[in-house]
Amino acid sequence: MSPAEPLDEDLHGVHCRLTELLAERGMTVTELSAAVGVSVVNLSVLKNDRAKAIRFSTLVAICRVLDCGVGELLVVDRATQR
Repeated sequence: MSPAEPLDEDLHGVHCRLTELLAERGMTVTELSAAVGVSVVNLSVLKNDRAKAIRFSTLVAICRVLDCGVGELLVVDRATQR
């Protein structure tokens, strides 16, 4: 598969660790939503690995609030890689 070919949406290979990071920080999605300025619905899409894209500004805002790096939030799920 070439990089330009679309991936099966369930097998994009990126896992968002938002659930784990929120739990470690004792924070809810609602609290993160208010702090970042992103809707709870959009954060839930990201949290449940259903997001197809994320703006850099949103990614940076989430990482600032959670005091983490991008690599701590988003990880490659090698099980889904072909």
